[in-house]
Amino acid sequence: MLDIFTADALIALLTLTVMEIVLGIDNIVFISILTGKLPEKQRPRARLIGLAAAMVSRIALLFLISWIIGLTAPLFEVLGMVFSGRDLILLVGGLFLLWKATTEIHHRLEGDVEQEGKPVVAPTFAAVILQVLLLDVVFSLDSVITAVGMADELWVMVTAVVISVIIMMIGAGPISRFVETHPTIKMLALSFLLLIGVSLVADGVGQHIPKGYIYFAMAFSVLVEVLNLRMAAARDRKRDPVQLRETARKPRL
Repeated sequence: MLDIFTADALIALLTLTVMEIVLGIDNIVFISILTGKLPEKQRPRARLIGLAAAMVSRIALLFLISWIIGLTAPLFEVLGMVFSGRDLILLVGGLFLLWKATTEIHHRLEGDVEQEGKPVVAPTFAAVILQVLLLDVVFSLDSVITAVGMADELWVMVTAVVISVIIMMIGAGPISRFVETHPTIKMLALSFLLLIGVSLVADGVGQHIPKGYIYFAMAFSVLVEVLNLRMAAARDRKRDPVQLRETARKPRL
């Protein structure tokens, strides 16, 4: 029993857990934006269900490793490009993500437009969960393929997935609240989803974009936005004393 807890297995577990958390950031951002359309009381439950579904789907796919490997086998060729089952899933998922992010950005900039005098109906809890589940499959497929390539032991892969999802569950609430309370961060998150959608589509047509480039661009953008927020906060603090003095000088009625 103790033979499975070798140094190589533990190192693989640590490395894979970190990698799963990094890959799960996309999922958290997507879930945060989707659940933000629900009433505030329903958001925590929707995030929990979404992440739990992601964990279940990843573990289920891990137990179907032979099927996952089969997805990489060529199915057909179009214009010199060979497509596999994995490519089709990534292509459809990427196009869905591009559509969803684009419509969300449109709503943020233009607002919800009433059609024929009817107010725009907010999405239901079931509709949001369904969208989360669809994207969970895409993100889980990418995560599982990474896990299969990084570890040999099934227990290492399953344990890494469980630990990473638990950590994401803990961090999903604060991340969602931060995204919701800062409109510019939310717009930045939507642009990240566009970037991820483009990378999925590119990967689906055989043009792989190294994840390191994508995550570096995202991290740099977040750093710039954090500096902008800090600068705006400092500017507001400097204005407050001036406004207080001006208010004090005004004659009372």
